[in-house]
Amino acid sequence: MEEKKISYRLKDATTCPICSFEFHREEMLTGGGRLIAGKLTDELRRLFEKNAKYGKVYPLAYMVVVCPRCYYSAYPRDFSEITAAEIEKISATTQARVNSVKKFFGEISFERNRDLVLGAASYLLAVDCYTFRSKQVAPTFKKAISSIRAAWLFSDLAGEMPERPYKKISDFFYQKAYQFYQDVLELVQSGAETMEAAGNIGPDYDKNWSYEGILYMNAVLTLKVGGQEPDIAKRIENFEKTKRYLSRLFGSGKSSKSKPGALIDMTRDLYDRMNQLLEQWKQQADQGTAQE
Repeated sequence: MEEKKISYRLKDATTCPICSFEFHREEMLTGGGRLIAGKLTDELRRLFEKNAKYGKVYPLAYMVVVCPRCYYSAYPRDFSEITAAEIEKISATTQARVNSVKKFFGEISFERNRDLVLGAASYLLAVDCYTFRSKQVAPTFKKAISSIRAAWLFSDLAGEMPERPYKKISDFFYQKAYQFYQDVLELVQSGAETMEAAGNIGPDYDKNWSYEGILYMNAVLTLKVGGQEPDIAKRIENFEKTKRYLSRLFGSGKSSKSKPGALIDMTRDLYDRMNQLLEQWKQQADQGTAQE
């Protein structure tokens, strides 16, 4: 019986710049009906339908290169381009990465073919490793993208293994994504990190939504995470700030190449939901002030 392959190993070996281990990177095969695109979620995540021939395929599981020995992780364009100072810092934290993976996943091996568990682990490791990277590779962008993808994959894991603490880990990465996307907006304005260095900023792998995607994702995460801020005054301030960013996105309301009609429609919906919540919170704040 013919094996139903969804990936292959590159013929040329990759050498880890941290520990010098040689391994053959795994790449996803995309043709032959392996991927059946489903709907686009309000978090700009492309869902894929379960395939009768290949089963459930997770394209995001293949995006990060991970050294199977020291767990150094990075996106392909950044994996080998690394400075001596970065190598020293990442090498010094090898055991912490190994311990972290073991804590959350038990005994796993990146020499096996990628699956949902290895995919989630790869983004956990990427967030950690980009902490030590220089601004030349736009590490904050990479941490933002890796965090939202980690949140998605850990949420998928929680659905498959509800007895494990993966829902809490997913929530944790949503919070991290919220923080990093806010940081990214500041960095874009100051020029401290560039979008050119960031490359494809997704957030999913199939489409680069560019700066408009950053504005939109910041708003989505403000609604999802920022709405839980216990200080009502701070919550209102954060939502007002995000609304100002969001208004730049739909502007005149006309669609264009960088602003597809679907994105504008989702943006308007977000804007309306934020306005409704702001109205409620301002009333609550006014009532609280009146009672003092």
